[in-house]
Amino acid sequence: MENIRFSNLDRSKTLKKLSSDSFDLVVIGGGITGGGIALDAASRGLKVALVEKGDFASGTSSKSTKLIHGGLRYLKQFDFWLVKEVGSERAIVHKLAPHLVIPEKMLLPLIENGSYGKWLTSIGLKVYDILAQVSGDDKRQMLEKKEALKLEPLLPKKILKGAGYYAEYRTDDARLTIENIKTSLLFGAHALNYAAVEDFIYTNGRVAGVKVKDLPSGEHFDIKSKYVISAAGPWVDELRSKNNSKKGKQLHLTKGVHLVFPKEKLPVKQSVYFDIPDGRMMFAIPRGKVTYIGTTDTNFDKDKDHVRTDLADAIYLISAVNNMFPKINLEMEDIVSSWAGLRPLIHEEGKSASELSRKDEIFTSDTGLVSIAGGKLTGYRKMAERVVDRIAKKMEEEHDTKLKECFTEKIALCGNVDFKKFKHVERYIDKVYDRIKGDGFDEYDAWFLVTNYGKQTEIILEKYASLKDTDKYVRMAKAELHFGVEFEMVLNPMDFFIRRTGRLYFNIDSVRSLMEPVLEEFKAIYKVDDAQIDAWRATLKAELKEHSDFSLDRR
Repeated sequence: MENIRFSNLDRSKTLKKLSSDSFDLVVIGGGITGGGIALDAASRGLKVALVEKGDFASGTSSKSTKLIHGGLRYLKQFDFWLVKEVGSERAIVHKLAPHLVIPEKMLLPLIENGSYGKWLTSIGLKVYDILAQVSGDDKRQMLEKKEALKLEPLLPKKILKGAGYYAEYRTDDARLTIENIKTSLLFGAHALNYAAVEDFIYTNGRVAGVKVKDLPSGEHFDIKSKYVISAAGPWVDELRSKNNSKKGKQLHLTKGVHLVFPKEKLPVKQSVYFDIPDGRMMFAIPRGKVTYIGTTDTNFDKDKDHVRTDLADAIYLISAVNNMFPKINLEMEDIVSSWAGLRPLIHEEGKSASELSRKDEIFTSDTGLVSIAGGKLTGYRKMAERVVDRIAKKMEEEHDTKLKECFTEKIALCGNVDFKKFKHVERYIDKVYDRIKGDGFDEYDAWFLVTNYGKQTEIILEKYASLKDTDKYVRMAKAELHFGVEFEMVLNPMDFFIRRTGRLYFNIDSVRSLMEPVLEEFKAIYKVDDAQIDAWRATLKAELKEHSDFSLDRR
């Protein structure tokens, strides 16, 4: 299995490469859009460099609802084109990484005076199936009240009239991002996290590269390239300002918040997409040991580098759940974790946050800077294709170079060696469980490894076998950490606990129990001093508090 070493232990080598070579394309932003662009462009034969000012996926791309979904609600806005595109993309992305993009049936309860009536829902889901080319068992079913209650006993008996039942896919957005970036390396791309673009380089009035600050060392360097694409999400307009090209359409940022509860506090048996009294819709999604709910959609104009869940967000989400599930009585102290992120939407005059289109837009400045914003996680591959098509056209006109057509729908992502269907993933989970249960691990542990790393679990298990720790969980976490450091550019404990493993969101107690041994291992790997370890410990503790403590005196 091919895994290219992708490590911050080689950072000086990477910096040298980026500053001394000339590239066809620099991609700014290491989220899902930037990762998708790097893979598309590199696989077509372009020489690509990607830089990200924080960690990969640390902005919007680790804060979504973590669904690769067909956008049912866009039918209500008559946005058929968007439904068709993201609907078709779900099946493609599932095929590229079946271990990461997992089939997840969704229940849409039909309630008295709800926003979806029976007839319209039936027609809507049918249209959805046709537009999204849904086949076989995934086709929508309309359920009677009794059948709906059997699937989800927590639904409100009194006002329930039935339900729609249809197919979606669940993912880990940050893992999907890192696997796209790693796959781009197989085609010769170079990528660096913690490298902030501070300005552009110009030749004859055209953008010809970027000026970058290497955050760990504080050093500055230039990357020269023929073209630059900014896929910086919420920060796209800042870069357009630096380029003096923030004209015409602009971003409109909205905040989306999710809360996490222990399974026993919100024991939904399956994913539900339900009405909120204010006319919006919301998700409740079981995952591993927890159930998470979301999301809010409110305008945002504060510090983009620090988006937090506030009490008003938490109260809004909790009361929506308590309203839909009469047997449930969630309270603030039941929240075990949360996340809050920004949607970089395109501003439309007179529209509320929830009404804004989720379509993506491409802007090209007079100096040649190409920016892409808007769009949805599900549509990342098509967004990348559209923007790289623009570059391909320029390459042909300006350099007489013809690029291949996009073929990312055929490029399996790292971690998927021979999974053709989800049942192959399930078989592999069983195999992994057979191998680790002797040490006292349970099915959840096997599921966690495979749905995070796919076949790369082999590398982790090999490392696990070579370590000597007596605590099996510490040993496995260290094995994961070594994998993350060697192949996934993990530079600090936050990269590991939040974005590479999702532990801060989905198994927050494990962060508390593994913190000290993981810090020790970082000290050994990166040869850092106690002051650095203390600083990391303080940051981790602050992250734990911010994501999980909603007592009134927390500020």
